Amino acid sequence: MNHRKFFAFIFASIVLLPLLSCGGHDSDEKYFLISANIKIRYWEMAGAGFSQAASDIKVRSKFDGPDDYNPKAEQEALQKAIQQKATGILISVVDPALMKDDIDRAIASGIPVITVDSDAPSSKRLFFIGTNNYQAGVIGGQRLAKELNGKGNVAVFTVPSYGNMSERLRGYREALQASPGIKITRVVDIQGDPRVAFDTATQIIGNEKKEKIDAFVCVEALSGKEIASVLNNNGVKGKVVMAMDTDQDTLEWIQKGVITAAISQKPYTMSYVGLKMLDDLYHHKLNNLSADWSKDVFAPIPAFVDTGSSLVDKSNVDAFIQAQKSMTGNRK
Repeated sequence: MNHRKFFAFIFASIVLLPLLSCGGHDSDEKYFLISANIKIRYWEMAGAGFSQAASDIKVRSKFDGPDDYNPKAEQEALQKAIQQKATGILISVVDPALMKDDIDRAIASGIPVITVDSDAPSSKRLFFIGTNNYQAGVIGGQRLAKELNGKGNVAVFTVPSYGNMSERLRGYREALQASPGIKITRVVDIQGDPRVAFDTATQIIGNEKKEKIDAFVCVEALSGKEIASVLNNNGVKGKVVMAMDTDQDTLEWIQKGVITAAISQKPYTMSYVGLKMLDDLYHHKLNNLSADWSKDVFAPIPAFVDTGSSLVDKSNVDAFIQAQKSMTGNRK
């Protein structure tokens, strides 16, 4: 190599290599999204957002967790991600008390953890990305009060161990305080099993003389379509059904007029934004993952990222379906 080529090589090494490495990613970077019920449409959309973000920034990713409601299996998925030295973890927390110690252990080992969809506020997770669940409940409660004209008995279907569902129910309750003629007379724990919703709704319809229910409120995604099926199968009219989330069956029942409205969330956005924020935290590390940044006026991270929610009803369901298809394709 002559002197001119040698100096050209040195110049390229000094000037170009830093530019090439700027914004690059390590080969061992691997991000995890962990949840439960990962085969349902809602989490398939979250998985799509997670995968797209990983593709955009060219990192490895894994979507893990049980196919059904199984807090212990979700905990095991989190423990496995920690053992594999995950670069960062997004997690929707089924049972905050069960998951707290493992989330704290991940933080202590230097793995940033962000909760999405369902929070674990007593843990050391960095922050929460998702729906303002209280506000979603308020939106639902206001629509419910309007549909009932300020009077009626309500049955609520939920899974109380989920913090996000408790917040939605709190929002419903507070919205209904302005309508004292509306009473929540039953709260049903479906335990993550849609059959519980179907059987309970069947029982309620069969005992109409003893227990008159005018509205069914679902603060989780599984019950709405089950209740709609029961009402339709029994020819029951005039009931208000407030659903949660927008899978294909729920949208079809809205089109048929059996489900009154559903509260729509943005699971795709939650996981897409979440992975990009984890990646930024890896490349621009915080001085201390364990600090309580929520109380720091000059915190470099937020305490909460609200991805928004809205109502889907018969007036906008067709437009919603078309928008959903344009993003995810025609697959049901």
